[in-house]
Amino acid sequence: MRLTEALDLIELPDPLAMSQCRNRWDSIAKPLHSLGKLEDGIIQIAGIQKTHQVTIDKKALVIMCADNGVVTEGVTQVGGEVTAIVSENFLTGNTSACIMAEQSGTDVFPIDIGMNIDTKVPKKKIAYGTKNMLQEPAMTMEQAIQAIEVGINTVLELKEKGYSIIATGEMGIGNTTTSSAISAVLLDMPVEFVTGKGAGLSALGLEHKISVIKKSLEKHKPDKNDPLDVLSKVGGFDIAGLVGLYIGGAAARIPVVMDGFISSAAALMAIRLEPKIVNYILPSHVSNEYGGKILLDSIGVAPYLTCNMSLGEGTGAVALFPLLDMGLAVYEKMSTFEQINIDAYQPLEL
Repeated sequence: MRLTEALDLIELPDPLAMSQCRNRWDSIAKPLHSLGKLEDGIIQIAGIQKTHQVTIDKKALVIMCADNGVVTEGVTQVGGEVTAIVSENFLTGNTSACIMAEQSGTDVFPIDIGMNIDTKVPKKKIAYGTKNMLQEPAMTMEQAIQAIEVGINTVLELKEKGYSIIATGEMGIGNTTTSSAISAVLLDMPVEFVTGKGAGLSALGLEHKISVIKKSLEKHKPDKNDPLDVLSKVGGFDIAGLVGLYIGGAAARIPVVMDGFISSAAALMAIRLEPKIVNYILPSHVSNEYGGKILLDSIGVAPYLTCNMSLGEGTGAVALFPLLDMGLAVYEKMSTFEQINIDAYQPLEL
């Protein structure tokens, strides 16, 4: 499916399904809204799926893997070769995200959308890494759209296989640099406000990272009103793929769980392309990465979890799944006030 087709398909969640789901919650024999966001999440998913009979039993974690040319500028603690090493470990389950996914009953799908070398990771490669954004645009506009469409079509493939909820993940050394650049432009904020140390930079290293981002933005002058221009000039293939996951989720009516800082930058970009997409995103946690809360606030969502996590890979996103499962279990199994013959709670009058 093409990007324009997917955007045209996106509608608001179904209000009737959400109302029916909310009524079911209110009939359950417990204080009203006493499970808070767990109730809200199930109601949101009901609207997305257009039914109060919510299903989230088949879960997927999609991890977009790509390299970033800006790594050659020394903005990271480790080299780009780490991207391929960790990405192949997704296939053997030897990563934090995979172990957490196994615990939550989630299937893991790593995708090579732009790594520097070929590995055993399934390939939907746009190119062998992006260009160095300090020297030239990270990618062409055509490549940016093509990478977004990889994400869109990945969602459609998973829907065909029966998956009902998708978590976002990424692996790409240097992608906090690209995410910070994107965030600074779209939020019209100083680079310092949205740039952190990533995977362990020193204070001096952080200063250099900020300088590289500033010089890149000065050179290319990405248009804050054109998300695709921003993506092509200072983004990454992994981020573009994540943008596509959000768009595809909204087009296919599948909830997408947002991970941390990089996933949030991609979500912001997707929402700037089509504001209705925000209704299809569940924000798992607030990243400990500098700028994590700023992004959530700018999107207008509140996280389910605050765990000071900053690992990436989708670890925060899959951490939400057990909570949603517990909430859905209560929603489906608990007796109503009528069934146990007691008076229902009434909403308080303010």
